[in-house]
Amino acid sequence: MNYIISSCTIGGDTGLSEHLLSLYRSLELDYPKFYKMDQLSKLGWLASEILLKNNTILSTMQPEDVGIVLTNANSSLDTDIKYLDTVADIASPAVFVYTLPNIMIGEISIRNKFKGENAFFIFDRFDADFLELYVGQLLDTGVLKACICGWVDVLGDNYKACLFLVARGQGETVFSKENMDKIFREEGI
Repeated sequence: MNYIISSCTIGGDTGLSEHLLSLYRSLELDYPKFYKMDQLSKLGWLASEILLKNNTILSTMQPEDVGIVLTNANSSLDTDIKYLDTVADIASPAVFVYTLPNIMIGEISIRNKFKGENAFFIFDRFDADFLELYVGQLLDTGVLKACICGWVDVLGDNYKACLFLVARGQGETVFSKENMDKIFREEGI
């Protein structure tokens, strides 16, 4: 059986930059690369920091045993729009690098040295059925021992991250569509 070990939800519809910077400072993080990331990567990265904080389950696993499967509705559109604005003058390589949503997975993986299976999918809405089936298969077949999965989406000032740390055979909250949907609907930070 697979279990949700921890979860983190961050959301809002105004002041994304300020909210993310405030969270970063309140967590007392020291990761200079944070300031170079786009908003989508910052949101996903901060949610993963909160998700993994004081969580020791991953310390017993090899980097290849931990994967990341994320979803959203807008891909990297927020950054794509910003990049398009720079093209009118001089295209910015610093912005261009973030025009793929899987860069966020790379930022989380680099920080935590994860080397397991990873994927990014685009859906109209949060799809807990898909996550339960896809991540469940990765865990049930032994491809992964743990997985960070969920939703991270940014477009303008509308944003939401809802991440789950899921592991095989240990925990109290069953990894199910119903439990993910319930957590997703909660307000969060």
